[in-house]
Amino acid sequence: MKLFLVVGHGLSATTQRDSHERSQFAQFSANVVREVPGLTALIVDNEPNLPFFWKPQFDSGGHDVAATAYEDLLARTYDAVKGAAPSVRVIGGGLAPRGTDDPHRLRTHSPTAFIHDLGAAYRASGRSAPLMDAFAIHPYMRPHEPPTTAHPGTTQITVADYPKLVTLLDEAFRGTHQRGRTLPIYYTEFGVQTVIPRSKRSLYTAGTTPKAELGVSAATQAAYYREALALAYCQPTVKGLFVFHTFDEPNLDGWQSGLYYDDRTPKPSLRGFRGAVSALRKGRLTNCRG
Repeated sequence: MKLFLVVGHGLSATTQRDSHERSQFAQFSANVVREVPGLTALIVDNEPNLPFFWKPQFDSGGHDVAATAYEDLLARTYDAVKGAAPSVRVIGGGLAPRGTDDPHRLRTHSPTAFIHDLGAAYRASGRSAPLMDAFAIHPYMRPHEPPTTAHPGTTQITVADYPKLVTLLDEAFRGTHQRGRTLPIYYTEFGVQTVIPRSKRSLYTAGTTPKAELGVSAATQAAYYREALALAYCQPTVKGLFVFHTFDEPNLDGWQSGLYYDDRTPKPSLRGFRGAVSALRKGRLTNCRG
């Protein structure tokens, strides 16, 4: 097994506010790679385009500040990790798949805007070294939306929007010391939430939000995971897809995308998922045509 590790600061209240705190984060990351043998890659933070994880997103004038601050964090962490363990890959991004780009409403960044601003911040820094060895994104679809659905007219990015993502990376970093179009991509969170059957409801805490209990059947979950694997397999620069979660969260306000229920018993989708992975490894899942 290949070991990938996410190093994050937690939620927005503990966002790294200045160069000193970002240097502390970078040094901690370097210590981690020294102490964890056999580490393949380190993912730098989580969904910095959302205020739930990273604040502020915008300044008082409505201008982006999150991407600029994250660029500085990523640069410092890249240098520290490479100094400690040159073979460990540094993965940047970890972006949520959608956002409003409105500094007054929700105050979230779309991945489209964030990538553009990250590239602009990198260019403005004058840095002559890369920021990352690979790029991560969390291409969740909306409930009941299959992975094959693309969004060419919007700023969101899911698995079927791979051409859009590659174009954005190319535009952001073309002509710099950071790879763009050929940058490896990892889908480091991808999940399809299922409806919990009545026989398992007692295991879970009831949801309090309107969308808490939305989901698809286990059969649809298996089909969607198969479709997502087939799409990712045929995308030349995609190097991995990580299913989030293995086990359901017990609170229905959380995420029930696991292949196992909260009591660790398998969902009916597990067999289909295993079959899809087996077919992929044998080169039989898809022929990547048309």
